[in-house]
Amino acid sequence: MTSWIRWGAVLGFALGGFFDGILLHQVLQWHHLLSLVPGVETLRAQVLWDGYFHALMYLVALIGLYGLWRNRAAEPERNGVHLLGSVLVGFGLWHVVDAVLSHWLLGIHRIKLDSPNPLAWDLVWLAGLGLLPFAAGWLLLRRSEKAQPGRGSTVGPLVAGLVASGMAAASAIPPPEQKFTTVVFAPGVKPAGVMNAIVATEGRLVWADPAMGVVVVDAPAHARWDFYAHGALLVSGAAIPSGCFNWSKAVV
Repeated sequence: MTSWIRWGAVLGFALGGFFDGILLHQVLQWHHLLSLVPGVETLRAQVLWDGYFHALMYLVALIGLYGLWRNRAAEPERNGVHLLGSVLVGFGLWHVVDAVLSHWLLGIHRIKLDSPNPLAWDLVWLAGLGLLPFAAGWLLLRRSEKAQPGRGSTVGPLVAGLVASGMAAASAIPPPEQKFTTVVFAPGVKPAGVMNAIVATEGRLVWADPAMGVVVVDAPAHARWDFYAHGALLVSGAAIPSGCFNWSKAVV
């Protein structure tokens, strides 16, 4: 395996994690990272660990992009097909690892927790999002070995970087119909401190859990950043940390 393919697979692995987290954790809300782990029952804890997971995926993506950039000149025969194939291999590999490790060995979550047959969902997801992309990427890599060398090796990492950056930027924007802001406060922030934060941002409390660790507020968009100054860990629509939390559904 060449360096170009290896680092492309690392990038694809991170994109697989982003796809899984954004679609399943927040858009569909079928599970969280630690849904089946005892002692991690609160929404704040679940969302916090989802955030740690996405931070890790950002780090993996940056490592992959850096590796591609360093090897852009060392392997000039690499082209865009190589990059696409290696990304697909990494994307599929993520779902294979997630199925075997997270679903079956560790048992920290399943694809669809409320299904009467969660194993069937695990297997369908493994085949459709794991084995199929992996096989497609492998075939692309095999075929590209027979093609003429192209000049896409310099443009490839740039395009991949733009795609990854675009995904990060898009994930920081809440849905246009989402009126409310969800805020997760750090452990130790007392209810009085939470109320002070809401007042300071000119917001209105819409919903809160019993401990007021997670609140849903009607606050001006420009004031979302201010919650971080009052002990917030995660604020939807504030872009830090950027990720799928911005698409969380507020049920009030």
